[in-house]
Amino acid sequence: MSNINPEIEESWKQLLLQEFESDYFANLKDFLIEDKKKYIIYPPGKQIFSAFNLTPFHKVKVVILGQDPYHGEGQAHGLCFSVQNGVKPPPSLLNIYKEIEEDLGIKMNSSKGNLEHWAKQGLLLLNATLTVRANMAGSHQNKGWENFTDYVIKALSEQQKGLVFILWGNFAQAKATLIDTSKHFILKSVHPSPLSVYRGFFGCRHFSKTNEILKSIGKDEIDWRIE
Repeated sequence: MSNINPEIEESWKQLLLQEFESDYFANLKDFLIEDKKKYIIYPPGKQIFSAFNLTPFHKVKVVILGQDPYHGEGQAHGLCFSVQNGVKPPPSLLNIYKEIEEDLGIKMNSSKGNLEHWAKQGLLLLNATLTVRANMAGSHQNKGWENFTDYVIKALSEQQKGLVFILWGNFAQAKATLIDTSKHFILKSVHPSPLSVYRGFFGCRHFSKTNEILKSIGKDEIDWRIE
C-alpha cells in the first residue's frame, strides 16, 4: 500500500512523507485495519496525530516522550499523559501536577487533564506508540510505530536546535541515543507513575528547569497552567 497520507499538519506531512510511503508504514496500516475489525482501538482515528497537528514541526521547543496511549475508554486523544475533556486525570498526570505545584507554586486543577494548552505552546507530547487496543497496554508495540517516532525524534534532533527533551523512565531515556546533545538539552528522571514517583520524579524540578533553559536561549517559556 503506497501513497499513504494521513491527516497531519503540513510541515510534518512534508517531513514524514517518505515514512508514510515506506514498506513498514504500509504494513503498520494493514495491521491497524485488521486489528480494528476485532478490537476497539484508541485513540480515535482522527486523533492519532493530534500531537503533530497541535505542534507544527517548526514550532517545537520542548518534547515530552511517553510510551503508549492510555487504554481506558475516552482517555487517549493523541497527546502523551493527556486525557480528553471530562475525563479524570490518571495517577501519573496527577503526580506531574503535584511536581508542578511544588516546583513553580502553580495551583493545578486536578479535575482537568487535557494538555492541549501545553501542545499549542510548542510542547510536543509524543508517545512512542501512537495506538493501543482497549484495556490492553502495550498491544501495538513493535508493529512499526517505534520506527516512525524514532524518525521523528532524529529529525527534530538533526534539523532543529536548542530543544529540551524531557525523558521520564527507562523507556524514554533509552531514546537519548537519538538526540544530539551538542545541540539540545536533555532532562531525565524516573517515571511519574505511582510505582516510581518517589524515587526521583518528585523534586526533579523539570518544569522550572525547562523554562530556565528556554529563557537562556531567547525562547518563550512554557505556561504550565491547565486551562
